[in-house]
Amino acid sequence: MSVVLILLPLALLLALGFVLGFVWSVKKDQYEEGDTPAIRMLIDDSKPE
Repeated sequence: MSVVLILLPLALLLALGFVLGFVWSVKKDQYEEGDTPAIRMLIDDSKPE
């Protein structure tokens, strides 16, 4: 029973850390544009004359 009293708060603290990290990354626009950077080098910016 004493193991539960140690692991439960530890698990909750770890989960809170992951949630806070996710919220921080969303606020910093880390997930804003997921597809374009991978194909940016394939897009031709110059227009044919």
